[in-house]
Amino acid sequence: MVMNKIPLIVIVGPTAVGKTALSIEIAKRVNGEIISGDAIQVYRGMDIGSAKITSEEMEGIPHHLIDILNPDEGYSAAQFKTHAEPIIEDIFNRGKTPMIVGGTGLYIQSLLYQYEFEDEDQQLKSKLQEKYNHYSTEVLYQLLQKTDPRAAESIHQNNKQRVMRALIYFEMHKKSITLQKKSQTINEKYDTFIIGLNMPRPKLYDRINHRVLLMIDQGLVQEVSNLIDSGYRDKQSMTAIGYKEIIPYIDGEVSLNQAVESLQQNSRNFAKRQLTWFNNQMSIEWLDSSDLSMQAMVNQIMTNIEGNYYDKFR
Repeated sequence: MVMNKIPLIVIVGPTAVGKTALSIEIAKRVNGEIISGDAIQVYRGMDIGSAKITSEEMEGIPHHLIDILNPDEGYSAAQFKTHAEPIIEDIFNRGKTPMIVGGTGLYIQSLLYQYEFEDEDQQLKSKLQEKYNHYSTEVLYQLLQKTDPRAAESIHQNNKQRVMRALIYFEMHKKSITLQKKSQTINEKYDTFIIGLNMPRPKLYDRINHRVLLMIDQGLVQEVSNLIDSGYRDKQSMTAIGYKEIIPYIDGEVSLNQAVESLQQNSRNFAKRQLTWFNNQMSIEWLDSSDLSMQAMVNQIMTNIEGNYYDKFR
């Protein structure tokens, strides 16, 4: 181990796979503090739809980068990196072990690799997001085909968020988002141990379907209604899975059952995309959380960690 490196434990995986519960147990064992690597949990008031950890679930483990923004504020991988790096150093300097937990792959990759992010005018970016939020997915994709056909070829026409991101990037930088500089050099500041959590697809989908029903029982519809009443209906944050599916129900356009089915389907598709992304972009050894008990997973992970660097920080 290189002594000037900061030990960093990273737990990734698809939605609903059990990252939160595992992270708490690992944090207890390594005297850790957790930094959320989730793109929606940064927003205040977006709790149920993002499956945000509750204070009770934290069990006294400090968490960072949760509830730091209002839903009308923009957030990006570059901002996450800027926020996370000093927090990691602070946790380490206090004699504790920093941990990153989440499923937003680009955020986590931006931290572990030496990405070269370009300076962006956040005020202009917010204005463009508001502008494009009013367009349908079909119209946005047609605009992208005309503006940046190279990007349009690599983005699915129904992925509104990525289509919008590509349009905004082109308008701000006058070039295709496919030309964005992204170095694949490993960030040498960290001695990183990555834990990937997964389970067989049918079991994961059952968990996702159950989680959606639980969200409804917990008051997801009221949460979305409150956000709309607060003036956030057309903000970028409201295009997130867990929120965009409920708005048509509130507007009387679909039944609650239809909204639930849409949310379940979109969540399952999202989990599939997460797994594909992590497998293509990062080198991860996966654990099957359906095959091992929590204690068995923790013991296996700790055995792997202890020989590396954990014993230095007991």
